[in-house]
Amino acid sequence: MISVENVTKWYGPTLAVDCVSFQVKTGEIVGFLGPNGAGKSTVLKMISTWLPPTKGRIEVSGHDVQREPLAVRRLLGYLPEHNALYDGMRVEGLLRFIGKVRGLDRKKLSERLEWVTANCGLAAVLAKRVYQCSKGNRQRIGVAAALIHDPPVIVLDEPTHGLDPLQVVAFRDFVLGLREGRAILFSSHILSEVTAISERILIINNGKLLADSKVEDLSVKAREAGGSVEDTVLEIVKTGGKV
Repeated sequence: MISVENVTKWYGPTLAVDCVSFQVKTGEIVGFLGPNGAGKSTVLKMISTWLPPTKGRIEVSGHDVQREPLAVRRLLGYLPEHNALYDGMRVEGLLRFIGKVRGLDRKKLSERLEWVTANCGLAAVLAKRVYQCSKGNRQRIGVAAALIHDPPVIVLDEPTHGLDPLQVVAFRDFVLGLREGRAILFSSHILSEVTAISERILIINNGKLLADSKVEDLSVKAREAGGSVEDTVLEIVKTGGKV
């Protein structure tokens, strides 16, 4: 489970995240929606221990991200927006390397490598070097690397970036299949991607959390207003959550 309590992040004089609180429970898929530069990636980096919060508290499965960062990293699968891959390594070698760093023994590593290869669609590129792979395949390699150790908490930052429409649909089904026994938080600035697989949506803009709503509730508001869910979300962003 992810617990974010009154978290604030300053970059020098710039306030990037302003007193944000939310939870993601086991079995939930929660979408994190907002314009570019809204603060989504900063929140995800704090959850994943890449950045420390200036104020507030973040826990992953009961472990504080500042006091117990190694425990958090063992439990977390994180795909950053710009996933850093070793371009000169072959794909299979890269995934094996990451699995070993994650502490997987030989048997478990073979099992997990087979699983991510099949579920992330990497069979055709295992022998290629990373730099030889397309943008879409590189994104799928990043997802495989995030899941190689079978984490109970998954954080994905713009996971469909670089995927073609068919791959996006396949990825949605893939994430839905991961729900059981896991807490999943993923960010996007594309509403249709978020509503396709999320039960709840967190809407952020200018570092402030404007809404934490079930998709169903947003749909009801949209019908009452005679518009679409997209119209409702845009109104929340424009009015600072006063809808």
